[in-house]
Amino acid sequence: MAVLSEDISLARTFDDIRALSEHYCQPLAIEDYGLQAIAETSPAKWHLAHTTWFFETFLLKPFVPGYQPANRAFEYLFNSYYNGIGAQFPRNQRGLLSRPTVEEVYEYRHRVSESMRQLLLNPGDAAAEVEARTRLGVQHEMQHQELFFTDLKYNLAINPLFPAYRPDAAPLAGANADTIGWQSVDGGLHVMGAESDDGFHFDNEFPRHQVFLQPFAMADRLISNGEVLDFIEAGGYQQPALWLADGWSQVQQVHWAAPLHWLKRDGEWYEFTLGGLRPVERGATACHLSGYEAEALARWLGARLPTEAEWEVWAADQPISGHFVDAEQFHPGPARKGTVFGDVWQWTRSSYAPYPGYQPAEGAIGEYNGKFMCNQWVLRGGSCVSDRRQISATYRNFFYPADRWQFSGVRLAKDGR
Repeated sequence: MAVLSEDISLARTFDDIRALSEHYCQPLAIEDYGLQAIAETSPAKWHLAHTTWFFETFLLKPFVPGYQPANRAFEYLFNSYYNGIGAQFPRNQRGLLSRPTVEEVYEYRHRVSESMRQLLLNPGDAAAEVEARTRLGVQHEMQHQELFFTDLKYNLAINPLFPAYRPDAAPLAGANADTIGWQSVDGGLHVMGAESDDGFHFDNEFPRHQVFLQPFAMADRLISNGEVLDFIEAGGYQQPALWLADGWSQVQQVHWAAPLHWLKRDGEWYEFTLGGLRPVERGATACHLSGYEAEALARWLGARLPTEAEWEVWAADQPISGHFVDAEQFHPGPARKGTVFGDVWQWTRSSYAPYPGYQPAEGAIGEYNGKFMCNQWVLRGGSCVSDRRQISATYRNFFYPADRWQFSGVRLAKDGR
């Protein structure tokens, strides 16, 4: 009988990640599971079902002889964007799916998880492919755990009651941020991209390749709320010279005047957190900034955004330590020196594009990353709702520059040493 390499470890990891998704849902009221404020934010119930659909579609159906799906309609309801699989239920209407019920979605999860455990114990002749797809599915579920928090925050924030996901979340960060310092990096030829034998990496991190960089310097901390408040008070949202043309159009069309989830009451700024509405703290790391806002802030501060190559070369030898979801604070911490990873995703000025020689996987699973390499910007570093096990110096996140419902922030760069 063919068995998976390290099958016990992989099976345990599978179980841990599946259980973690359900752990994160425990504070929810039943009414919270179906919230969807905008097309970009999916309901919690949909995340639970879609991650289950992934394992059923890409592992159980092709590798378990005679496997019978829990419900054939789920292939349509919970397919996100895989055109090679078939049509998808409209993304902006996921919140209308009162059925299946939350209880039925949990039953679906548990049924598929049990079938996956049996497959991992006896993968047959397809052991290598089962292992590869299971590892991808585990990483995929961790990504959706992060989306669970960002989506839930947006969905709760539109409620004027400002309900808290967990009242003990988002502890105080302190009054003042550390003074910004600069870390110099030599110019010349550098290498970026993942090593093929260095654990799990997504296909968009390959192939490893050379890049030529001019000398540059990176800020040793992230931008704070204090800098954003100063930008607001200086009229930064009213100065077109600071903004890219598309960004200025966005400011005019949707009337941006502060980061997402900020509001002003009686002359004081507040921000909505997963712990409820809190006063804006100057010393906290700024988040929920779009790429356009990040670009304008960097210009106003006399610096610029880094390229993704600069960010990776700078971060490559630094430990993966920082403020991640395991802290269960679900909000960025203080803007302190030495923070490289965690707290907020850091906008780069690089377009999300394939590396030289990139080849997506064959079939529907190849749609995971490759087809999105257009019109988006790369972000690096992970956030306060990322799983630290998923983050590395080569990990590439990507969003449209107008997006700001993610925990996204700013690290400055500048030319020269």
